[in-house]
Amino acid sequence: MRHFGLCLLLWGVVLPLSAQITFPKPAPLDEREGLRAFTNATIYVDYKTKVENATLLVRDGKIEACGTNVTVPPNAIKTDCAGKTIYPAFVEFYATGYGLPNVGAGAPQVPFAQRRSQPLSTKKGAYSWNEALRPEFDAAEAFVLPAESEGAGGGSGQGGPGGAGGGGNASNEWRKMGFGALLTHRADGISRGTGALVLPGEGREHENILIPRAAHFLSLRKGSSPQDYPTSLMGVIALLRQTYIDGQWYKTEGQKSEQNLSLEAWNNAQNLPQVFEASEKLDILRISRLAQEFGAQYIVKTNGDEYQRLDEVKATNFPLVLPLAFPEPFDVRDPYEALGISLAELKHWELAPSNPARVEAAGIPFALTSNGLKDKGKFLENLRKAVEYGMSEETALKALTFQPATLAGAYGMVGSLEKGKMANFIVCNGSLFKSETKLLQTWVKGKGYDIAPEKTVDGLPGNWRLEVGETTYTLMLKGKPESPEAQVMRADSAKVKATLGWPANGLVSLSFVPDTAKKEIVALSGTIGDKVWSGRGTLPNGTWVNWRAVPMDGAAPAAAGRGRKPAESTRPALGNVLYPFIAFGSEQKPRPQTVLIQNATVWTNEKDGILQNTDVLVTNGKIQRIGKKLPVQDNAVVVDGTGKHLTAGIIDEHSHIAATRNINEGSQESSAEVRIGDVIDSEDTDIYRQLAGGVTSSHILHGSANPIGGQTQLIKLRWGYAPEALKFEGWPGFIKFALGENVKRSNSNDQSRYPQTRMGVEQVYVDYFSRAKAYAAAKAMGKPYRKDLELEALAEIIEGKRFITCHSYVQSEITMMMRVAERFGFKLNTFTHILEGYKVADKMSKHGAGGSTFSDWWAYKYEVYEAIPHNAKMMQDRGVTVAINSDDAEMARRLNQEAAKSVQYSGTKEEDAWKMVTLNPAKLLHVEDRVGSIKTGKDADLVLWNNNPLSIYARAEKTWVDGTLFFDRTEDARRSEWTRTERARIIQKMLSEKKGDEGGPGRRPAGPKQHYECESDEDEG
Repeated sequence: MRHFGLCLLLWGVVLPLSAQITFPKPAPLDEREGLRAFTNATIYVDYKTKVENATLLVRDGKIEACGTNVTVPPNAIKTDCAGKTIYPAFVEFYATGYGLPNVGAGAPQVPFAQRRSQPLSTKKGAYSWNEALRPEFDAAEAFVLPAESEGAGGGSGQGGPGGAGGGGNASNEWRKMGFGALLTHRADGISRGTGALVLPGEGREHENILIPRAAHFLSLRKGSSPQDYPTSLMGVIALLRQTYIDGQWYKTEGQKSEQNLSLEAWNNAQNLPQVFEASEKLDILRISRLAQEFGAQYIVKTNGDEYQRLDEVKATNFPLVLPLAFPEPFDVRDPYEALGISLAELKHWELAPSNPARVEAAGIPFALTSNGLKDKGKFLENLRKAVEYGMSEETALKALTFQPATLAGAYGMVGSLEKGKMANFIVCNGSLFKSETKLLQTWVKGKGYDIAPEKTVDGLPGNWRLEVGETTYTLMLKGKPESPEAQVMRADSAKVKATLGWPANGLVSLSFVPDTAKKEIVALSGTIGDKVWSGRGTLPNGTWVNWRAVPMDGAAPAAAGRGRKPAESTRPALGNVLYPFIAFGSEQKPRPQTVLIQNATVWTNEKDGILQNTDVLVTNGKIQRIGKKLPVQDNAVVVDGTGKHLTAGIIDEHSHIAATRNINEGSQESSAEVRIGDVIDSEDTDIYRQLAGGVTSSHILHGSANPIGGQTQLIKLRWGYAPEALKFEGWPGFIKFALGENVKRSNSNDQSRYPQTRMGVEQVYVDYFSRAKAYAAAKAMGKPYRKDLELEALAEIIEGKRFITCHSYVQSEITMMMRVAERFGFKLNTFTHILEGYKVADKMSKHGAGGSTFSDWWAYKYEVYEAIPHNAKMMQDRGVTVAINSDDAEMARRLNQEAAKSVQYSGTKEEDAWKMVTLNPAKLLHVEDRVGSIKTGKDADLVLWNNNPLSIYARAEKTWVDGTLFFDRTEDARRSEWTRTERARIIQKMLSEKKGDEGGPGRRPAGPKQHYECESDEDEG
């Protein structure tokens, strides 16, 4: 056995002369040179260079030499590492909070109606107006090396008085995982300030900070800021966008008129590596849009689910930091409770360990992090699991050494064992990636720490020649390393029992009774050398003697993992990735086809009206021909439409699906700067459900929490595609405004946010449009100006470049809103809800405003009491373009029936009623040249129904978007059955791996996704 404990004992008292620090040195002081040699080891000089039977020479905490031809100075402390493997110590790129002040939990997220307003920062000093921006935080200034009693973890604690033991502090927790350097930062806020590269060592902070300002950290989370703004993901992105703009303005012009320490720190931090945390895979794509807009390059710390959108993630060209925190199994013992676990959650549990392998196969550079692990003890276990699931060992080592060190700008100091670098390394009793291997020691800046003293013994079982003074015995060893048994055989072949032991400090002890009649004990104590045990001891008469023990011929040599057969590594069988990664996703993204729909009843929505027994040919995503008995092209998919109805796809003018982490930024009276387009959620099941109801386009609106809401986004329901691919190309911009009870906070306990009355709402519009007009005039002068994203959007309205869709109910406010628009020279595009539109339809028609209304909702709040189901028909009769909308994820699946209600209530012609959910919303959204009717050259957004689409018995059998079949009822039945069997397969796998109740009952599911409505104001993330 070779044990390092005694060497650590000797090393712990050495203070090298080269450690020139500015602190006074007390007497007495031992300033011997720190020189160590680790011989006969397998050494990974770097992640790709493996050297056998090599020597590592360390002097004064740095690598002096590493290789096979290293001359060991005679005064070096030698450690025989035969059978051991030495690796560079790991570099943790994302060590949140190490050595830094704790972050409070922050203000609770409560609905806007219950929140007390705090519009501005209360932080003292010339800092940012918003406390979610903290670029001035400097981790190096705040860093305090954790005391021995701080943090979790703990080790043997038996490494000797020189501090070489495991210890019970946060530093040791990192060392136990093999980390020798940590990039620590405070994980709080949007701009989190700078992080510092530090050592998890001992002594003073001065000696443990390697790079004081190694990176600037950002996130899409508000953190503990007590301020109102932002309350949504789109608000976070808008605040970041404005901060980039303000930083540039401050650099050139702004500093002439104000001192802003936050913007100054922000600008200084732009020269550092930019590290951005993503909470989920789509965040990576959102971060990429910021990078493109401002010319930034980010390092993205992911959530471990990027394999679900790997092509799009690769296209960002971001280096990634991948967590080794894999999801724990669910509690699936009760089959009814298991129904509450989504397919996405089940599949992610199965596939998450394969994420590093998939990222590697995609050629994306990445580092690995322990961030997110609740039990840090599972780090090496999960690392090996990732290798088992396909990540190569070389890439794994690279991702723990070279990559994080390079990303932190520290590869000249750490990350390999090259000459001149810091002596940060780990010692294992075999290959790091084998389950039976133990990490024995972590060395930080040339100081060693015992992690798991090995329990192996050279020559066990075997016979040794034991020389005690002038007498020779045979020492016979057998049993397990944890509890070895020893016997001593005298020259006359008589055997006596002996007691053998070696505490963790490395001092071997041996005692036996050579003469059983006298029962007198020989007691020996010594150390472990290169196949030699030696030391001093006492004979029964008290005489001190020297002793030594060497293996005799035939003694078995030491071997790591003796007696254990290495586990055979077989890559687990895994399911496939779905697009999107939820139920009813597909293994392949849908693609456009040439389609010939034959002999259908075609509702053209054009002057041709409804055509019987008609064919429609679709090629390249467009409607190419409409006619009878069209010829069949060779590559065409032929669909029999006999007895069926073909219509243009339904367009929902007012929807809140497919957005994430709050639909309202209701913290201010105006949030014109926020964009729904920043928070599109392509994984929303409602997209698929609404395709099943014949919807092909949805206008995703900001909510109605404030008078001036956010910029809206028209999408096509391209199920399985990424967020950017859902957006309707070439669509003019819209913005959501709101009137009535919501914006004046009728149901709020907080009366601190303006406005509180309908009069105040009008004044908000007058004030903001006055400012926007002045802003546009200042821009036109050509002088330097501060770009204001809020006023940019409002100025676009005045200039006719952006259109308003306005949440409205009562006639007085509808009239007021049109008068304000006319005062500033623009028109209201659409009044949505507009349930008293029938009272002012003549005014709307004259103004040029359209109406997007409910079919028959009324009496659900006070300002809706006078709604009538004839509203749509009465507005239409007065020349208003009228659409029927949903504002509800469930209603959107049956908008065909909502349109039919105007036929039932008001006698509206069927074709006119159908236009209310197809062509009319297309007109309101200024895309009628593309969609809304079946006309040659238009987008092939089509629905094939089994009945008259206005019938309650009608079902959408097929739904195409741009000629791509995204919903098919026959395929839907197959997907439903596949989903059932896939769930069952994974649940059985989970049950077999969990082995009953072992490890606890399992975690609970996340629960269903929130369905947003106008008044929703909660960040679901």
